Amino acid sequence: MYFPRAFSLSNRLRSKYVIPIAFLLVLSFIHNPGVSAQAQNSSDQEEKIQELYGQARAAAAAGDLPQAIAKYESLLQIAPRLAAAYNNLGALYLRQREFQKAASTLEKGLKLNPKMTSATALLGIAEYEMTDYSSARKHLETALQANPKDDNAELFLANNLIKMGELEEAIHHLQLISARQPKNQEVLYLLGKVHMKLSEEALAKLNQIDPNSIWVHEISGEIMESMKNYEGALVEYKKAVEIAPDRLGTHYHLANAYWLLFMWEPAKREFLAEIANDPRNCQAHWKLGNILLEQQADPQSALDEEDKAVALCPESAEANEDRGRALLKLDRYEDAARSLQRAAAADPTEPRPHFLLARAYRILGRITDSESEMRIFTKLQEASQAAKVNRAKETLESKDPNSTP
Repeated sequence: MYFPRAFSLSNRLRSKYVIPIAFLLVLSFIHNPGVSAQAQNSSDQEEKIQELYGQARAAAAAGDLPQAIAKYESLLQIAPRLAAAYNNLGALYLRQREFQKAASTLEKGLKLNPKMTSATALLGIAEYEMTDYSSARKHLETALQANPKDDNAELFLANNLIKMGELEEAIHHLQLISARQPKNQEVLYLLGKVHMKLSEEALAKLNQIDPNSIWVHEISGEIMESMKNYEGALVEYKKAVEIAPDRLGTHYHLANAYWLLFMWEPAKREFLAEIANDPRNCQAHWKLGNILLEQQADPQSALDEEDKAVALCPESAEANEDRGRALLKLDRYEDAARSLQRAAAADPTEPRPHFLLARAYRILGRITDSESEMRIFTKLQEASQAAKVNRAKETLESKDPNSTP
């Protein structure tokens, strides 16, 4: 499976791994036994180093990377044992995508200061970009041991492990990042890709054992569904139902594929078949009620299904939202408001419950509350649209033939 490049190297290295030079200047002279007493006390030399460092920082901030590189190179001619300068120069080479130069420069810095964690992380990143995945893994793991919360190094390590085919360990690191950054879409995207890859590997093994087993058809359907190939998923799920019509989940998978295609009648039939096999499937009850609402059917019948769903899964944002919709249709506005409040609490990022709450509050005469809910709805809706635009942009960037896979 192809894993597109999902992160911008230049943006990630812009400032995260840059080390301030000033507080290390004295150390660079102290640890150089060849420097004379006169050189150690030379304020002119220190001022020149500070001047070059300031010019390098300014050039980097302005996006003039060649000029920044030139200044660091001049600085190192004066202070060749200043480890931090090698670190910063290596970071600039990385941003220029001069990976071999970056690696060579960073290795020089690490010889002077092996405990320079930022240089270790940068070296691992350079090696990853050069496809030296074994060395990259070693350095990125070392950097993480020193700084376990370095999300950038951990993300590169996860990508490195994916390249090495060590998917389970990649998942471990992606989950650690996701726990710290639960809204990081890049990490969630990679998690989905890795799980899909694992599913494909499992499917290949199952095919070797029995290409017509229920497991083969269900996993094939799930993979197609994850790729939004719902018609292909239908074919596989139908085969699974034919093989094991009484097995829990087979009718649900088929019903859900119909539901995703807005094929309400066959979806209803299959959800009912699943409920007959598993009356406690709250998702089946929720989606059956949802279909009744979409078909503009009897709202009481829809409410009955949503009541069952909420009784089984009281924290379900979707079931509480559709229960609120049914109650609105039945003119039970106070009850609807309570159900919609639960839906909004269960999923604070979803705009729809707030829109429906605004309507319920307006009918109840709670104008201030209605206006407040509309403001929340507008804000969440704008955030949702912005996220879609960003995802579309990332997808286009990942398909750029000049990007690194």
